[in-house]
Amino acid sequence: MCSLECLSQSSSWGKSSHIFECYKVIQLINNTNYLFECTSGSAQTAAMASSADVHIRICEQEIIKYDLEIKALVQDVSECTGPQSKLTDFNSQVKEQFCNLRQRIQDLEQMGKEQDKESDKLTLLNKAEGHRKQMLSNQTAWRKANLACKLSIDKLEKEDLFNSEDMSIRHRKMTKESLAQTSSGITESLMSISRMMAQQVQQSEETMSTLATSSRTVQETNEEFKAMTGTIQLGRKLIIKYNRRELTDKLLIFLALALFLATVLYILKKRLFPFF
Repeated sequence: MCSLECLSQSSSWGKSSHIFECYKVIQLINNTNYLFECTSGSAQTAAMASSADVHIRICEQEIIKYDLEIKALVQDVSECTGPQSKLTDFNSQVKEQFCNLRQRIQDLEQMGKEQDKESDKLTLLNKAEGHRKQMLSNQTAWRKANLACKLSIDKLEKEDLFNSEDMSIRHRKMTKESLAQTSSGITESLMSISRMMAQQVQQSEETMSTLATSSRTVQETNEEFKAMTGTIQLGRKLIIKYNRRELTDKLLIFLALALFLATVLYILKKRLFPFF
């Protein structure tokens, strides 16, 4: 595994076939060493070769494999001379391999956190950090290779533009392919705009319907409030009128009672004291 890490962290960018051949040779050496450890080790060595160790070994081998594949693809990007679609295809493959590599590094880091021994935990975390740094280095190299490739493609395209024969060929290709793509793109854009306008019109109609319903509801509520206001005012007038009538009735009853008492007193006076 040490030899794998050394190859992964090397800065030289060889050909793709040479990198994959080195990876196969190193993987064969690691498998041979692993079989030798499993057959000739003691009980302690057999216990260490547990399923967790196997998963860690497989994870590290996959990290190295993805790292080598990324290096090979970056080498292809740096040597790419066009067209732009080929560069785009290379970049898509590189992105996919970076996603796989990032996932395996996270898996290795998680397995390191799950280790019981502190030494094993630190070892795996350090390895994961080293692989992450190497991944960042690969990303930097990929960006530089992309920039160099784009500059090369732009330079070639400029040279083609100044060449009369290439200009005629390019013009014919543009007439057949680019114009077709442009017309299809314009058609799709118009269809998209038409769909968006239809959606906006539908939303506007729904909004107007909602506003009309809300306006009718507000008007009905206002009319109900007006009717309730008239009823309340009529009730207030009736209450005031009944209060006045009650006061008048009380006053008449008081006067009648006073007159009755005065009459009774007068009759008693005449009967009991006729001389006065």
